[in-house]
Amino acid sequence: MKKTNKLLGLLSFTFALSAFASVKIGQEAPNFTLTDTNGKTHSLADFKGKVVVLEWLNHDCPYVVKHYESKNMQKTQEELTAKGAVWLSINSSAPGEQGNFPAAKANELSQTKGSKATAVLLDEKGEVGNKYGAKVTPHMYIIDASGKLAYNGAIDDIKSTKVDDVPKAKNYVLTAFNELSAGKKVSKSTSTPYGCSVKYKN
Repeated sequence: MKKTNKLLGLLSFTFALSAFASVKIGQEAPNFTLTDTNGKTHSLADFKGKVVVLEWLNHDCPYVVKHYESKNMQKTQEELTAKGAVWLSINSSAPGEQGNFPAAKANELSQTKGSKATAVLLDEKGEVGNKYGAKVTPHMYIIDASGKLAYNGAIDDIKSTKVDDVPKAKNYVLTAFNELSAGKKVSKSTSTPYGCSVKYKN
């Protein structure tokens, strides 16, 4: 029995690693279609020609709270969308799990927290999250204007829930976007994402 459990655990771990590794820097980002909190459908393919930022979201996660209470996430959203980026916040929390809210409540949270995202997308089945290998909230991805993955990882370089750490941190997402905008290669295309585990459906 123990051997079976160990084998299952190893298989699960291997699957998780393969899912994470399935989206590689420089390769075409997987297309997806999701409905936002207003009932509108969005497909990644619709935004070809624009830089797209994906933010995995769970407003009950302390790490997400840190970046929204400090206004760091909203400022980054606002700056990048003002420069032409599309910012999609994706909630992959399954029904009954932490961070899962009805669309109306999700909209209320977005308004209360001052989200500047282009749209908040609902991924209750976790299909898109698993397709991208999203592990935590917030887990960040940047897709360049040609549709290829340019960044995968954390929002910044200080792993903590402390608001006071935000001004001291290097914002990887902002840096990567600015490098892309300047026609440069992203100097740090991957980092280790930190946060709460994505609350996928069991």
